[in-house]
Amino acid sequence: MYLPLLSALLPAIALLGYICWRDRKSPEPIGQLLKATALGVLAIPLTLAIVYPLQWIGVIPEEYTTIFGAIYDAFMSAAIPEELSKLFLLWLFLRKNPYFDERMDGIVYAVCVSLGFAGLENVLYVVLDEDWASVAISRAIFAVPGHFCFGVLMGYFYSLAKFEPQHRMRYSALALLAPIVAHGIYDSLLFIMQVYIPTWLESILLLGFLIFCFYLWKWAAKSIKRHLEK
Repeated sequence: MYLPLLSALLPAIALLGYICWRDRKSPEPIGQLLKATALGVLAIPLTLAIVYPLQWIGVIPEEYTTIFGAIYDAFMSAAIPEELSKLFLLWLFLRKNPYFDERMDGIVYAVCVSLGFAGLENVLYVVLDEDWASVAISRAIFAVPGHFCFGVLMGYFYSLAKFEPQHRMRYSALALLAPIVAHGIYDSLLFIMQVYIPTWLESILLLGFLIFCFYLWKWAAKSIKRHLEK
């Protein structure tokens, strides 16, 4: 029990350490980082509170059998409710927070919220699966870093909305839309591969998924660098 739990939490802990290391010249208080991460954990029940009623009234179907259905489910059951929940909790945490005084802070706290969510989600996926080792490895390589990148996207634009008030509306919208689009594309590529499709198309989608993950991480790294240089 302890090994699956540890393997589920380590990727999120490692990435939290990484973002703190990148922010080492002007670090945030440990207590603030822990609070933001704990809020991210609450994004799981908040997401479920959005998704379950939509499933109950039939807006989100329980199963999908087509490519369009896979894309629809990727956005409606995952990308939109998850990123909306995380942004709401980030706003709740930062709206009167005196420690949010640098551009990089938005990224740091958004990543904490996102990894709080990813950590609990990973525990649920890994611990409850009989083949927990392979699930833990695949999610450590893709899912948790994916949430890290979605958090960077959210925090990057959230900071711009605060420190460039002349464009506040545009950047506030992008703080939600950018991670939703990235998350939706990520899940869509995976969900489509679960539909019955030709092998050649599955191979193309897998390649596309790997390329997308590479560029998503690359963009996240550039975004961190931009805010560190401001």
